[in-house]
Amino acid sequence: MWRLFPPRVGFASERGGQRLRNIGQASCDNPLVTKVVVITGAGSGIGRATARVLLDAGHRVVLAGRRPGQLTETADGRPDARVVPTDVTDPSSVQALFADTVSAFGRVDVLFNNAGIFGPSASITDIDIEAWHTVWRTNVDGSVFCAREAARVMAAQLPRGGRIINNGSLSAHRPRPNSLAYTVTKHAISGLTASMLLDLRDLDICVTQLDIGNAATDMTAGFSETLQANGTLAAEPTFDVEHVARAVAHLVDMPLAVSVPELTVMARAMPYYGRG
Repeated sequence: MWRLFPPRVGFASERGGQRLRNIGQASCDNPLVTKVVVITGAGSGIGRATARVLLDAGHRVVLAGRRPGQLTETADGRPDARVVPTDVTDPSSVQALFADTVSAFGRVDVLFNNAGIFGPSASITDIDIEAWHTVWRTNVDGSVFCAREAARVMAAQLPRGGRIINNGSLSAHRPRPNSLAYTVTKHAISGLTASMLLDLRDLDICVTQLDIGNAATDMTAGFSETLQANGTLAAEPTFDVEHVARAVAHLVDMPLAVSVPELTVMARAMPYYGRG
C-alpha cells in the first residue's frame, strides 16, 4: 500500500512500542531524517492538524502560539513536541522562540509561518483603523518577524539551509467581498514570499506560499452562508484539514534541491475562479 511517509531513521516518538534511533544532526536533503519544524498558530486548526501529522511522521515539532493551554492540547504529551508560548507580533518574543528551538534541538529545518486572523468584515469606507492594525500586525508583521529569525538560523547552521512555508490564502489572488484587511495582508504575503524566494535561494533556503481554500476548521465554521462577489449568499464547500497537513508534510520531506514556490489546496467546488 502506498504511504505518504516512509519509515524514518531519525528520532521519533514512542508509537507502537518502538523508538527509532536519534541520528544526531539532521540533514535537510534527506527525506528519511527527522527534521526540526517550527509551527506558528499551532494551538488550533491548520497548525494543530499539521503538528500532529508531522509528529506521527517522526519529526520534532516546536509549537508556537499565544495560548499555552491550547498548545499543550496540541502536544498531547508527545515527547517530540515542544511548547513555546509566543506572540508573533513581538520581535523579542519571536527571537526567544527561535533561540529556544536551537537550544533544545540544535537547528531549524522548517518554519510553517501559519499564524493569522481574518479580522473584521469591512470595505475601505468603513474599516476600523485599530482593527486594520491588529490584522496587519498578526498576518504581516508576525510572518516577517518569524521568517527573518528562521532565515538567520538556517543560513548559519550546518548543514546550511531549510524551508519556509508561508500560509497565504485564495484571497491573495481573489478577494472576498468586504474583506479588505485580510485580503491586503494576504497580498503582502505574496510579496514576502516572492522576495524571500529571490533573496534566500543562494543560502539554500526554499520558500513556498501555501494558498488554502476552506479547510474545515473553527475559523471556517461560519462559512455556511458567505457573501459572494455577485451579492448572493452561498454555502462554500470545505475539506478535511488533514489534507492541508499532509501537503505541508510532503513539503517538509522534500530535498532542498526542489523548490515549490506556490501550492494551492482547495475544495473542488470552491467558487474561486469566478470570484473577484
